[in-house]
Amino acid sequence: METIATGLLIAEGPVALADGSVLVVEVGGGRLNRVCPDGSMQLVADLGGGPNGAAIGPDGAVYICNNGGGFDCMMQDGALRIAFAPDRYVGGSIQRVDLGNGTATILYDSCDGDPLLAPNDLVFDASGGFWFTDHGTSTARAKSYGGLYHARPDGGDIRRLRQGLLSPNGVGLSPDGRWLYWTDTLSARLWRAEILAPGVLMDYGRAPGEVLATAPGNIMLDSLAVEADGRICIGIIGGGGIWVVDPSGRCEIMPIDDFMVTNLCFGGADGQDVVVTAAGSGRLLRGRWPRPGLPLAFTA
Repeated sequence: METIATGLLIAEGPVALADGSVLVVEVGGGRLNRVCPDGSMQLVADLGGGPNGAAIGPDGAVYICNNGGGFDCMMQDGALRIAFAPDRYVGGSIQRVDLGNGTATILYDSCDGDPLLAPNDLVFDASGGFWFTDHGTSTARAKSYGGLYHARPDGGDIRRLRQGLLSPNGVGLSPDGRWLYWTDTLSARLWRAEILAPGVLMDYGRAPGEVLATAPGNIMLDSLAVEADGRICIGIIGGGGIWVVDPSGRCEIMPIDDFMVTNLCFGGADGQDVVVTAAGSGRLLRGRWPRPGLPLAFTA
């Protein structure tokens, strides 16, 4: 893979655009950037907090999961260093960014009177709504639980579908729209739940869903993207690569030379261009994938 950007403070949420450029957020820098085909980088919006996930909505705007920050980070000798800084936490939110002028507005910062803690990743469905995870907050001494939500992009409807989750992170949809997938970072599990209608999941009793696979070894799971054939591709922390799980639960690891691969996205005319956020070294990588990615509901 080739490096197309460097010096990023926790790169996340890559979005491939039709003109060949890539949107990428910096969790540690509070920014949304555009990386152009020639490698130049432009600031789209200064979002504050910790922008974590990004997706294009039905109106062509970019929707952001902002985890609120709460830590300091820096690149030192080519490697990422992170430290908890609770005094810098500003609260979690879902933001909308106008790509034309960079204006950012907060759509949601609470649900049913409870504040959003640390929204992490989101995916739009064909109805125009979006699913998102709330990872929960962490300090050196404590961890709060997270949840799983569905919301509309007009700011008028948000629903909490699951709560009390350990550390939900990446979220995605199966090609037929039947299954919602999400990763749990600390337990290294890939979960799924059946979608009955937009914003409605099957009741699994005391469980949030079904465990499709558990990652091997001493690794953690980050965000994900789905292939056109249904494979789920997950960035892994501590394992140097992307963990690929097919719908039957069979797994393989595609190696990447970075200890903290946070996310990936697909693009290009055939869907086989891949962009990877290599956050451990502050890089954005681009290459070719052996199979096409699943086209997203909305693009720009």
